[in-house]
Amino acid sequence: MLPTIETERLRLRQLDVTDAERLFTIFSDPDVLRYYGMEPHDSISETEQMLIGMLDGIESGAVMRWGIVAKESSDLIGTIGFHNRAPRHRRAEVGYEIHPNYWRHGYATEALQAALNYVEQTGEMERVGAIVFTDNVASQQMLEKNGFSREGTLRRYMRQGDRAHDVHVYGYTTNKDHADA
Repeated sequence: MLPTIETERLRLRQLDVTDAERLFTIFSDPDVLRYYGMEPHDSISETEQMLIGMLDGIESGAVMRWGIVAKESSDLIGTIGFHNRAPRHRRAEVGYEIHPNYWRHGYATEALQAALNYVEQTGEMERVGAIVFTDNVASQQMLEKNGFSREGTLRRYMRQGDRAHDVHVYGYTTNKDHADA
C-alpha cells in the first residue's frame, strides 16, 4: 500500500476499485489520451480492468500509482505514478494524466513534484524516465520545468490509433549530488 502524500492543493492517495467510475471519465476522453499510446475506453469495464491491473501492480511492487485528489473539491482528477520499475537498478518511468477540467492549473506539476520528492526521500529511485510524444509540447515543457532533460528521440516508438509516433525520452536523476557515487 502506498502512503498518502499531501501538498498544498492536492492529496495523492491509494487508488481503490471504487475509483473506476471517475477514472472512466478520464480514460474515455480522447483529448486526455491523445498522446497516451492507448485508445479511449468504450466501457467502464475496460476502466475497471485497467484499475485492477494497477492495483495488482501496486500490491506486487511493480507499479507505484496514486490517485490525485483536488483538496478544494475532493474530486479525483487523475493519477500519477511510476511503471516499468527496475528496483535493482533503482529506476522507473513516470506517467500521469489529469481530467481536462483541471488542465493548466499547475496540478500535474504539483503532483509530479510530490511523487519525485517521495522517491527521493525514500531512496526508491535514482533515475526517473519519461516517454513523451513529440507533439505533446505541454508535457515536455512541464517535465523540463521540473528538472527532466531530453535525452533523445525514438522513431515510430508508440502507436496511437493506426499511426506510429515518434517520442522523446526524458530523464531525471535524484540525489544529483551523489549521481556518480
